[in-house]
Amino acid sequence: MPQASLVPWPAALAGTPTVAVLERAIDRQRLAHSLLLQGENLATLANVAHAIADRLLNDPKKKTQHFPPKQHPDFLALRPAGKMRQITAEVTRDLIGRMQVSPQISHRKVAVVYEADRMNTAAANIFLKTLEEPTASTTILLLTTRPYSLLPTIRSRCLHFRFTDAGSEALAEADAPTRELWQTTRADYIAWLGLLTAGVVDKRGVADQLLGVYGLITRFNAVLAAATDQVWKQQKEKLPEDLDDDEVDAIQTGITNGIRLKLFAEFEHATRTFAQERLLAGDETARRSLTAAIVQLEKSAGLLRLNLNEAAALENFLLSSLRLWAKR
Repeated sequence: MPQASLVPWPAALAGTPTVAVLERAIDRQRLAHSLLLQGENLATLANVAHAIADRLLNDPKKKTQHFPPKQHPDFLALRPAGKMRQITAEVTRDLIGRMQVSPQISHRKVAVVYEADRMNTAAANIFLKTLEEPTASTTILLLTTRPYSLLPTIRSRCLHFRFTDAGSEALAEADAPTRELWQTTRADYIAWLGLLTAGVVDKRGVADQLLGVYGLITRFNAVLAAATDQVWKQQKEKLPEDLDDDEVDAIQTGITNGIRLKLFAEFEHATRTFAQERLLAGDETARRSLTAAIVQLEKSAGLLRLNLNEAAALENFLLSSLRLWAKR
C-alpha cells in the first residue's frame, strides 16, 4: 500500500536545529513523554504538533494505511471551550481516560492539548498527576503562547521547545491602514524604550516617557478594534446558520482574544529586538531588564483571562516597563 506524504514542518522551521533534534529523537524512539511547545503563534505550534503526531503514529516502515493526524484513531485532542474558553476538569478527566486505553492501530497514542494555559485550576491539578505518572504508550504535546500561565510543576515535567514566528500574522486579514498603524505603533514602542534607557531626568523628558505610555495604549486599542471588526466581518459570513447566540458570542470573543494576544506577542518580539541591540552595544543590564519585562508581559496578558480589558493590561505592562528600563 503506497504511503502518503508526512505532514510537513512549517516552512519557516524546516531544517532548523530544533526540528533536527525532534526528527532525530523520533527516529531513535527517544522522544520525551511530555513536550511543551511554546511560541507566539498558536497556528504554528499546532502545525508542529501535527507534524510530530504524524511521525509518531504513522510508521513509514510498516505497510499500513496512513491517517492524517487529526483523523488517526490514536490521536487525542483537548481544546478550550465555552464562552470563557476554558479547559475544565470534566473534559480533562475524559482525555485521561482515553489515554489509558490501549492504542487501536498504532504502537502509541498522541494527545495534543491546545492552549494548555486555558486549563482552570482543577483541570491543571488533575492533569499534573498524569504527567507525574505517565502512560507509557502516550506522548503528550502541550501547546501554549503563555508558558508562565501554566503551573510551574507542569512546566518542570515537560521538555520545552520554543518556536518563534516573525511578522504580524495577527493583522494578516486587516486592511493596509490598520497594518501601517500597527507598524508605526511597534516602531514608536521601540523608540520609547530607547528614551527610557537614555537616562532622561528633566521634567519634560519624564513627562514624555509617561505620555508615551498612553499614546501607545490609544493606538493599540485602535488597531485591535479595526482588526477585530475586519476579521469578524469575514468570518461571520462563513458561520453555519444554526448556531445559537452563545456560540456566536464565543466565536467573536475568541477572535478578539486571539488578535490581542498576538499583538501582545508582537510587543515581546519588539522588546527582544531592542534588548539584543543593547546587548550588542555592551549594555549587560539589558539582559536583566528583558527577562523581567517578558515575565511582566506574561502576567499582564494573563490578566486578560480575568476579564481585565486590554487597555488596563497594556497599561500595567508599560508602566512596569518604564520602571524596568529607565536608566538610573
